[in-house]
Amino acid sequence: MDGKRIQEYLSKEAKALLTVYRQFQTLLPADNEDAAYHKGEDGRYIESLISEYLKRYLPKDLEVLTGFILRPAVKTGINNRARKKDEDTHSTQLDIIVYDSCHYPIFQRFGNNVIVPPEGVIAIISVKKKFGQNDFKNETEALKNAAKLCRYSTESGEKVRGPFLGMVAMHSIEKVRTSTPEWVFEQIKPVYNCAENDTFDEAVGVITNIEGWSVFKRRPTGNNTKAEYIGFIHKTNEEHFGLQFLLTGILSVYYDPTRNVRERPGFTAFPSGRDADFVLGEIPINGLR
Repeated sequence: MDGKRIQEYLSKEAKALLTVYRQFQTLLPADNEDAAYHKGEDGRYIESLISEYLKRYLPKDLEVLTGFILRPAVKTGINNRARKKDEDTHSTQLDIIVYDSCHYPIFQRFGNNVIVPPEGVIAIISVKKKFGQNDFKNETEALKNAAKLCRYSTESGEKVRGPFLGMVAMHSIEKVRTSTPEWVFEQIKPVYNCAENDTFDEAVGVITNIEGWSVFKRRPTGNNTKAEYIGFIHKTNEEHFGLQFLLTGILSVYYDPTRNVRERPGFTAFPSGRDADFVLGEIPINGLR
């Protein structure tokens, strides 16, 4: 396969994104530090850059938002009571939520800040200005827990593919005695445990320092039950690797066959056992359809 035109195009797009970020630092520099003057704004600016990048390429059905996932313990579909023993649960605040707002409702919205039900979540992405020593384990744990809220099966029992999970930064701590991708893999590996019923979908899909390297999860084939991770050091003109991995993962979930069968999400709730105050009577009908 060729694809060189796409590679060259996306490489230039990645370089352009990095250039725009550096211009922000140029206008608002921090003293003796590779950052902008206001660290909070620095981080929010990077989130905006990544969000705007994704919006340019994702289908219009998908919105790039920020906020929380709320999993209510209510009936889904027509009569799916799989959550009857659960309690209402929500995630921590999430940097980027890629959400199918064309087909699923939103509980609350203030601009791009939302609270959404899990059924429409296509991807969850953690964004950092710079990966630190402890970020990999902590962020992987948070992503895994958010993904568990998105577990669901249709009324016929088919498991629906979970959201794509990613971590992205402009810069990163770098290791000398070993390659950084190898070190990163060793940091995230202990987060997952078969005894805790962790699934493939709940394993982070990509971790990328746009300037330097990427760690990517391969999808298994056949009866393989292990998530294999591969690492890349970005060579010249390979800055597009990390952003391509993000797009690849998001689109693979969005177009997954299990996502084609949509059922009503858990969005409304009434008091359990509440009886009607009146039985008002009946009217004749000629069938349900």
